[in-house]
Amino acid sequence: MKISVITSCYNSEQTIRATLDSLRAQDYLYIELIIVDGGSEDKTMTIVEEYDDIVSISVSEPDGGIYDALNKGINLATGDVIGFLHSDDFFASTSSLSFIARAFENQKVDAVYGDLDYVDRLNEEKIIRQWRSKEFDKTLFYSGWMPAHPTFYLRKSHYQKFGDYDLSFKQSADYELMLRMLLKHDLKAKYIPEVLVKMRVGGASNISLTNRWNANKEDARAWKKNGIRAKAHTRWMKPLSKLAQYFKWLFPKRLIDR
Repeated sequence: MKISVITSCYNSEQTIRATLDSLRAQDYLYIELIIVDGGSEDKTMTIVEEYDDIVSISVSEPDGGIYDALNKGINLATGDVIGFLHSDDFFASTSSLSFIARAFENQKVDAVYGDLDYVDRLNEEKIIRQWRSKEFDKTLFYSGWMPAHPTFYLRKSHYQKFGDYDLSFKQSADYELMLRMLLKHDLKAKYIPEVLVKMRVGGASNISLTNRWNANKEDARAWKKNGIRAKAHTRWMKPLSKLAQYFKWLFPKRLIDR
């Protein structure tokens, strides 16, 4: 089974080397690495050229943002399974993709996801926030739950059947896609109880309270777009559960594991 890993980047010279090093170190052999660069003006692509032994496809041109870049990668991918490793992220261990491939050996599994650590931008050993998930139950979406998107891997056939990222969502296209795939279309997901990815703090949807508020409004629109009625508390449980990841001692365990 071939896994296509899509790395989107833009002016990422400070972090992309660690991303690519973690890919090079994977003990799983059947990887297609696709670099989708937004037309970087720094040394990002010069660094990418140093990894021509693992890069299968490389594109550098202006795009419409991260989700547009991910869609480009999906359209280029030839693997059986597709996932993403952004240029601020890196695999938590050399076996991350092996864990994922092993889960997909079950042909009834449509998607897999695992745990995620947010780390300090300058100190990869300093964990800022921990995203610990749980065994898949689609009804958890109603309580504000979602898989950690950087750990989410999906069979390519489902992108072909149900579509890719909706670019009308500027900050929550990942949430809308997972809601569409796992809840609306009832695809079967498998939870891997391992930290698969480490992500540097400062992502686009979390960088300010304003952005977080806008993302929250888009979350509500995602339910409406897919014709699913959310519970009254759904919209507010999602940001609350994220706060719990910072301050575990303030919240009961049932609110932390989202």
